[in-house]
Amino acid sequence: MQLRKYAGAGMLLLLAGAGTRAQNKTVAERLGYPTDSKLLIIHADDLSVAHSVDTASFDALDKKAVTSASIMVPCAWLTEVAGYAKNHPDADLGLHLTLTSEWKVDRWGPVESKDKVTSLLDPSGYLWPETLLAVRNLKSEEAERELRAQVERAVALGIRPTHLDSHMGVLFSTPELFAVYVRVAHEYKLPFLAVRLPSVPAQFFSPLSEKDVVLDSVVIASPAVRANEWRDFYLQAVKNLKPGVTEMIVHLGHDDAELQAVTLDHPDYGSAWRQRDYDLVTSPEFKKALEENHVILVKWKDLKKLIN
Repeated sequence: MQLRKYAGAGMLLLLAGAGTRAQNKTVAERLGYPTDSKLLIIHADDLSVAHSVDTASFDALDKKAVTSASIMVPCAWLTEVAGYAKNHPDADLGLHLTLTSEWKVDRWGPVESKDKVTSLLDPSGYLWPETLLAVRNLKSEEAERELRAQVERAVALGIRPTHLDSHMGVLFSTPELFAVYVRVAHEYKLPFLAVRLPSVPAQFFSPLSEKDVVLDSVVIASPAVRANEWRDFYLQAVKNLKPGVTEMIVHLGHDDAELQAVTLDHPDYGSAWRQRDYDLVTSPEFKKALEENHVILVKWKDLKKLIN
């Protein structure tokens, strides 16, 4: 399994496994593919965090360089994403459920009224800047209230989410938060990011239902990958894909003045990082690697059909 930690952004990528709930058919078979198929979701994170992120992600979606993306509902450019969703009803857009606000100068608060989710707020009134601080302070019932508010806000703007995942891994950090995450996903009948990890404590498994789709692997570049190793990291990841369903998480953007300001003093997942990701996934070389390794690109929309 290929798994990278979002250590630079404070993300603890602790994802629930499904070793205790075997199904008769693999996900590939349920989707109509042979058992040994290598299925890949190429997923762009963080839509609505900046105009630059949006334009790069929209372009990659339009070029089919990525197959899905997810939206940070509390962020400033949400209405731009809602406009894209309206004009591109087939776009695979999920919600990047957000309980942290990590940038130095570009901060955001909750969607829910602040007086109803006080444990989610740092001393300045924004969401906590780090995963560990959020997990130590937030109350699970207030986190759930905020997650529902984010889903409802997106739906009110005309977005029809295809899936859920978690910004900076907050919802993968404890069994209680993971249970909240699964409960909200079940209520809205959405698939959600969870990965097969046998080492995860058994109590993480209990909220999962027989219908839930659990991925086999996640690939994400970490701060340990140097800029001059970017190409090799991704091409090797494609070469090493195993049968099953993998999500490759990328962070797209253009290294311009806006994104440089948004990601000030935060090189990990920052402006130059996002330009490298964009350049890589839209390159002919990356497309050729997918073809040569017989990778089948799929969407969260495909997985959504399996749970409804």
